[in-house]
Order: sequence, then structure tokens, then C-alpha cells
Amino acid sequence: MTGVFYLAWRYLVWHRWKTTILVLAVTLVIYLPLGLQLLVQQTAVDMTARADRSPLLLGSRGSPLELVLNSLYFSTEQPPALHYGVLDELRASGLVDAIPLYVRFSSGGLPIVGTNLDYFDFRGLRIAAGRSLVGLGEAVLGARAAQRLALEVGDSVVSSPQSVFDLAGVYPLKMSVVGVLEPAHNQDDDAIFVDVKTAWVIQGLGHGHQDLARPEAAAAILKKEGDRLVANASLVQYNEITPQNVDSFHFHGASEQHPLTAVLSVPRDDKARVLMLGRYQSDAQLQMVQPLTVIDELLSTIFAIQRYVLVAMVLVGAATAAVVLLVFLLSLRARQAEMDTMSRLGGSRLSINSLMLAEIAIVLALSGLLATLLTLATLNWGGPLLRAVVMQ
Repeated sequence: MTGVFYLAWRYLVWHRWKTTILVLAVTLVIYLPLGLQLLVQQTAVDMTARADRSPLLLGSRGSPLELVLNSLYFSTEQPPALHYGVLDELRASGLVDAIPLYVRFSSGGLPIVGTNLDYFDFRGLRIAAGRSLVGLGEAVLGARAAQRLALEVGDSVVSSPQSVFDLAGVYPLKMSVVGVLEPAHNQDDDAIFVDVKTAWVIQGLGHGHQDLARPEAAAAILKKEGDRLVANASLVQYNEITPQNVDSFHFHGASEQHPLTAVLSVPRDDKARVLMLGRYQSDAQLQMVQPLTVIDELLSTIFAIQRYVLVAMVLVGAATAAVVLLVFLLSLRARQAEMDTMSRLGGSRLSINSLMLAEIAIVLALSGLLATLLTLATLNWGGPLLRAVVMQ
């Protein structure tokens, strides 16, 4: 049979374009249903695990799904903001440990997450190099974020402007990278973590500038009203926070009125969880959601759509299989003269049929191998790719 397979292989190599098309067609028939199933299941496991580790989220009244995707998976869609004062109210209740989240800005396509050190403890994030956040204008990078931006401790990262035409104030802020996290194998690996106040500086709620009382700032004084100095447009504002100018940074307005996108709430016990859900159930401005419930609803919709897609793939696969079979039958018909020649040369009918079957077996084997490689690639990289698409 070695000679039969050799002849079959040489025939397929000679007709390489026809062989390539057949192999690709059969590969897709095998891989697509299996690959889709793996993608959905893997993504469901990852998303459910992160939601399960996030008991409660407090946000402004609106779409619960938008709130969860922004707060847990750092999607680009922003829920309505809520006031920082809500965080103090939660802490004062004594029922939950409250962690602020402000996910609005980005750098190099990666989310900038404004939070505090409690977030690192809650997620179990550990520093691989450098140190954690201490002061204003500092950033800690997730493992993949550091690789994608090619940054390390001591470098700087600059926030991306939200709009080229934003003339009012969300100016790029240059932040010092003080730490890089160990790989967490989740969305935290792709994030840039800063203090909430640093995120407010990016938004323009806080800024630093020249000291108007110093002689070099005299040209920037527009007028003087008693002890009050009014500056003109030539006043130099800092777009980088350094040890030399950090004391000049200040915020306008009460901090209780400054924005957050969500508050990650960790209840002390089941009773506290039920009380917190009940407290905000009828609130007109705020909502307390359970991320796991929201993600389960999303996944149920995805699985429902998946069933229809699988049915469609089965139908397309059956049609493709019929076309492949037709190609082989037409090939046999076109090669009738070739088979007659082989018969005259002494080839038995069994040998001729074995040659045809060997060609089919080689095509199926190559397709199976390629489908296996694609499946392994899906297991390794499919989940992150699908999450990236879903979170856009």
C-alpha cells in the first residue's frame, strides 16, 4: 500500500491548487463548529470567574451591562458617572468594603484605571518590579500592558487625548511608571493603574501651574484684587507631575462632587449583601448590581445565538461536504482514461480503487491536522481575542 499512497500523494502535489482548495474546505467544515464551541465556552468561563469574584457594583442608574463591562472588563463604553461622596456613604454604612473605580481614559489603546491600593489587595495583584502607587502622577502597569507599550520602571506613560478638538481641558498627562505587576492572566494585565486623583487631573479637575507670587510669573498676572491674583492665558500649566511641582497641584470644587464610574463593593457577609441590594433597589439615581447575574444574562443570550449559528454551520458543512464529494466524483469521471491506462498496464481494479481512496484519505488527514492546529490555537489565543472584540 506504500506505493499506492506514494502515487496518490504525487497526484495531489501535481494538482496542488485543487488539493489546497479541498483541504481548506474540509478543514473549515471540521473546525468552525468546534472552534466556535470552544471560543464561547472559554470566554464564558473567564467572564463568569471574574464576575463571580466581584460581589457587588454600585453605579449610576442606567444599563447594568454597560456598568459591569466597564468596571470589570474595562470596556470603552462609559456608564453615567456618580459622585465620589457615595463612596464615603458606603464606607460609613459598615456593611461593605468600598473600592473606587474611574475607568474613562486610555493610553496607547489600553485602559487607564483610577482606583486605590485596596483594588490590588482585592484582586491579589502583586508587584513584579518597582513598587506600588504612592503619590500623584504615578502609574503601575499590568504585565501585558508593559510589554505592549515596551515600558519598564522609570519610564513614562502619556494619557491619550479624548478628542483632537478638545480645547477645554482633557490634556495628555505624562505619568511616571513606578511598578509593573506580575501576570494575572485576566483583564488586569492590560490595564494602566493610577490613583483616582491622578485620573481627575487627566480630566482637568485638578492642575498645577506656576506660583503667581514668584517673580518669574509676573508676566502671567492679568490683575490683582487684594490678595487674589488673576492669571492670563500665558500662565504655564504643568502636564507632568514631578517632585518639584507636585505641591502646586490642586483641585477645584469639593472632592465629594468629583466623578467615579463605579464603586466595587465587597459585603462583609450575606446579610450585608442583601441589605445593600435592598437599599438601592428603588433608588432613582443609583443602582447596585450583582455582576454574576448580569454576565449570566449576557451569556444566555450568546448561547441562544450560538445554537442558531451552529445549525447554520451544520447546513453549510453538509453543503460543503456534498460539493467536495461532487469534486471527487467529477475527478474520477475526468480520469477515466487514466484508469483505463492503469488497467491495461496490469493494475487490478482493487489497486485502482485503493489509489482513489488513498487520495481521499490524504486530503482528510491533512484537513484533520490543520483543524487540530487551529483548535489548539483557539485554546491558547481565542478567548483573549474574542473578549477584545466583545469589549470594544
